[in-house]
Amino acid sequence: MTLNAAIEQKQITLMIDGQKVTVPAGTSVMNAAEKIGVHIPRLCYHPRLSLEGSCRVCIVKVKGIDAFVASCCTEAQEGMEVQTNSPEIRQARRDIVELLIDNHPRECQICERDSNCELQRLAYDMGVRERLFEGKRKRHPIENSSVSVVRDAEKCVLCGRCFRVCHEIQGVFNLSQQNRGFSTIVTPAYEAHMDDSVCIQCGQCINVCPTAAFQEKKHADRVWAAINDPGKFVIAQTAPAIRAAMAEGFGYEPGTACTGKMVTSLRRLGFDAVFDTDFAADLTIMEEAHELIERIKGHGTLPHITSCSPGWINFVEGFYPELLSHVSTCRSPMTMMSTIIKTYFAKKTGRDPKDIYVVAIMPCVAKKFEMERPELTVDGMPVTDAVLTTRELNWMIKSYGIDFRQLPEGEFDSPLGESTGASVIFGTTGGVMEAALRTAAEWVMGKPLEKVEFHGVRAPVAGLREDTLKIGDLTLNLAVANGLQNAKTLLDRVRSGEKQYHVIE
Repeated sequence: MTLNAAIEQKQITLMIDGQKVTVPAGTSVMNAAEKIGVHIPRLCYHPRLSLEGSCRVCIVKVKGIDAFVASCCTEAQEGMEVQTNSPEIRQARRDIVELLIDNHPRECQICERDSNCELQRLAYDMGVRERLFEGKRKRHPIENSSVSVVRDAEKCVLCGRCFRVCHEIQGVFNLSQQNRGFSTIVTPAYEAHMDDSVCIQCGQCINVCPTAAFQEKKHADRVWAAINDPGKFVIAQTAPAIRAAMAEGFGYEPGTACTGKMVTSLRRLGFDAVFDTDFAADLTIMEEAHELIERIKGHGTLPHITSCSPGWINFVEGFYPELLSHVSTCRSPMTMMSTIIKTYFAKKTGRDPKDIYVVAIMPCVAKKFEMERPELTVDGMPVTDAVLTTRELNWMIKSYGIDFRQLPEGEFDSPLGESTGASVIFGTTGGVMEAALRTAAEWVMGKPLEKVEFHGVRAPVAGLREDTLKIGDLTLNLAVANGLQNAKTLLDRVRSGEKQYHVIE
């Protein structure tokens, strides 16, 4: 047994609120408490990010230490005695939350995060029922220069989650805390506007923000306007991830598929047709496979890098422009589908493309940036007119008075609602590569595959996986990255010549 393995297996025992708990060495007091059913409030803590300990909401009392300590970043020790819920601790936590509340805008009822705000939930749990402090408050204008992300600094609680995910998971380093004390603000460098920064529009800051300091730019109003315009034929196309993600907003278990109810709800909202983006994902598979084979034959540069994610493309353009020749020329399934709708579908149904309004329902706010790209047009006309996120669609359904759980099952409109199983796996890391490799393998070998799944490709462990795949006489070196920080590692290897890959996702 190695020394590291021995350390990992070492167990320690401590007392928390009079209860004995045994945990692996290195466990935080917060996580040790969770093991015995004691939930310690927290605000800056996030399980995917480094420890910050800045909010102090998670304070506890450790015997032998005079001051309160932050449980999120205090390591449990053998024989430690911890109090999590004494009157003094509860009062101190309440004081901290009261100070946060009193420097926060008074607009909970009209806030985007009302009833889904971690600060609001903390205030309720702590028993904060009134504002006790009056004084100077932070005043910052809403920054909405970006086509995807809106930043409202007045709602920021300086938890640090946004810039930690930007640094540690995405590797973009766009956000940071600037100034000191009361003047501290989270912003791009030199307090630049988001559209003047290196932001790649990925939206991870929105996902981890506990309040509404970061939000997606809303397209719901323009979609309502199109639905209510009798001269518009409004079409929805839905990404495969949406049908599993939206159910949670209606009380289902996370990950529950609700495809039929989703289609029915879109028709109830007033959409004239509902298409499945998986149809275009199948087209992407064909194009990716063909382009990969051509590159292997010497008609292009290797490695071949997939191109479905707009955030990923923004990242390569901004940080690795010299590697753009490696990126697939394929458009994303969203843009392919929108293009087909405004060309093939418009011609087949005898409609003027200008009278067709395409709404893409996508899991990523970077799609709002993608639809604005001038190169993704047909005869100078945008092919996608609006992009709704899962949150926006759920809000529209609720605001329309639709009881989602009682809806009957519906089906996508034909023929642009048909797809194969390969398109469905686009939603998982490595899925695009696996789907393209399946098709490429059949073309190279000239016969159907006996084994459909490539288990070494999908869902990389620890965010990064390398593998080799033999197709006939070809041996392909593959790499799959989950998260841009891991993708950065791969691109650095390609740029330096350290590794020779054939395909990267």
